[in-house]
Amino acid sequence: HDHGKCMVILVVNQNLKIFIFALNRYQLNYNTMKTIFKFVAAVIAFVMPFTTSAQMKTEQNSTVKKNVELSADVVVCGGGLAGVCAAVSAARHGSKVILVQDRPMLGGNASSEMRMGIVGTKTDDVQETGILEEMQLRNFYYNPLQRYTMWDDVIYTTVISEPNIKLLLNTSVNDVVMNGERIAAVKAWNINAYTHYTIAGKLFLDCTGDGILRLSGAKYRHGRENPEEFGETRLQEGNDAKTMGNSILIQLRKTDEEVPFIAPEWAYHFTDADFDYSIPESTIPGMKFNYKRIYKAHDNNFWWCEFGGNFDTIADANDIQFELKKIVYGIWEYMKNHPDGRAKGFELDWIGSLPAKRENTRFVGPHILTEHDVMSGGHFPDVVAYGGWTLDDHHPDAFHKKGAISVEYTVPQGFGIPFGVLYSVNVPNLMFAGRDISATHMGLSATRVMATCALLGQAAGTGAAVAIEKGIDPAQVHKEHIAQVQAMLEDDDVMLPYRWRKISELTAKAKVSEDIEILRNGIDRNWQGQDNGVWVAPNENTITYSWKKPVTVSAARMIFDSELKVRSKRMRKLEATTERVEIPKVMAKGFKIEALVGKEWKTLYSDDDNYQRLRKVTFEPVETKQLRLVVTETWGAEKAHIFAFDAL
Repeated sequence: HDHGKCMVILVVNQNLKIFIFALNRYQLNYNTMKTIFKFVAAVIAFVMPFTTSAQMKTEQNSTVKKNVELSADVVVCGGGLAGVCAAVSAARHGSKVILVQDRPMLGGNASSEMRMGIVGTKTDDVQETGILEEMQLRNFYYNPLQRYTMWDDVIYTTVISEPNIKLLLNTSVNDVVMNGERIAAVKAWNINAYTHYTIAGKLFLDCTGDGILRLSGAKYRHGRENPEEFGETRLQEGNDAKTMGNSILIQLRKTDEEVPFIAPEWAYHFTDADFDYSIPESTIPGMKFNYKRIYKAHDNNFWWCEFGGNFDTIADANDIQFELKKIVYGIWEYMKNHPDGRAKGFELDWIGSLPAKRENTRFVGPHILTEHDVMSGGHFPDVVAYGGWTLDDHHPDAFHKKGAISVEYTVPQGFGIPFGVLYSVNVPNLMFAGRDISATHMGLSATRVMATCALLGQAAGTGAAVAIEKGIDPAQVHKEHIAQVQAMLEDDDVMLPYRWRKISELTAKAKVSEDIEILRNGIDRNWQGQDNGVWVAPNENTITYSWKKPVTVSAARMIFDSELKVRSKRMRKLEATTERVEIPKVMAKGFKIEALVGKEWKTLYSDDDNYQRLRKVTFEPVETKQLRLVVTETWGAEKAHIFAFDAL
């Protein structure tokens, strides 16, 4: 029997023959031989998957498609900014996450495939932070030339750096497995690996924008409500299945050579007559009309190359894509070859192949966000995110409409969005974030933009992590633990409207000098003209906290000023440039945290290459009566600007 084991190894791998004979030559005893064989067998089992198979694969000994079963606490479907922020947030708070994305890269509308600008609020005070700001700063650090394919990998890096996330790219969710009214698993297909996945989970987040998890039977809406249903006075038409359309963008390159552009034969060929219509301005305060902008090629992202609102933006996606191609090529031919030289100095550098979507379906949650919620400022006790984009309703006729193709209404900056729009009213373990939240058509028109979607994703991911931690559904989180979700979001550098972050207990108890007292107000940004930070000269000034009695400190939280300005960190509209972006100069590049131990200052943590706004650091617990933050270097300014320093 024991010799048979040896023979099995010899048969499986003939290369072991010499090894076996060598062992016999030394006349090793039975137990030694047995131990060695076990070790060799284990090495072979580990190495074989990474080596070329010794046997050629045929239809007799292999399969064309694989079936793989996976499981996680949280399954996030959709890898746009909402899905990425949801997955990262849930993972950082302890949940095991599987992120399923149907494209070869992450980012959705912000990716190199579509290149829509990341927009949201319209004033500096309420610029979005959290995971979105983290990724944008990482992009400045690793991608100063602002190349879109590298931006894809900045987002990718953010995801794969989290050990609690398993990422599946090129994988499309195509079915769900139900257990009663709950989702038990999703089924997905990876077109590159020819693999069918069955992915089980406790909680499922739909961040696809298309709402594929409607397959669960979750309630949803697609189209425009009757204006009378919610009394939405800014919705002029409704009670139909029409939506806002999709857009294909183009990017331009500056050039010194002027040559005409030749469009494909199948493209539209426009003339001045196609754009001969009046463009009156609105006379109503806070209301704005938008038109096709066929001038100023150097300052145009061509969002108005839009189509599909009269069709099903999901089921008719291929037809919509081809129509947009015809429009875009025709537009550039018209502009580039126009005798007035309106596109002089520019060449077509890139044209999108995948349309960027604005609106598809919206799930129904316990609260449906309306235009009234937006216009009133969104004063919700369960606020977990906010917006600031206009009520921006695009006409379904889009490009083919004469005259104004969208109408915007100014909204309060930082209007609140409640937790109740992020989970299903009838599928207990289904959440959602992004373009498919629970909202009316008009409510969605202000929340569908990507910076807002990123905040919604981070809120949903945080809420999901609390649900997993406590073994409950989102509805119970909403009812019993919303304060915890809000505190976690604020600690992760997400501002929530109409409230400020609560500082740590140790920070509150510390004695501080008058000039740094402002760091304890919980306002981690400039706000309505007030500077809520302190200026620190490298290696000169310090931020020092003192206590009457020794306290135990094991961590610290800092917010460095990353210069929050509207659209200051979005990707460029022109791809080809040698102009580099820079990390904000007032950021602390180098810093260290020191504690007074005995009569000497001991360095607990240091970093000489920081590029992030939010830093949470841990170190070995230490008893001390004084803790200080020392800036050693900035990114170019004479002094660093700091909004928060919390001892933990």
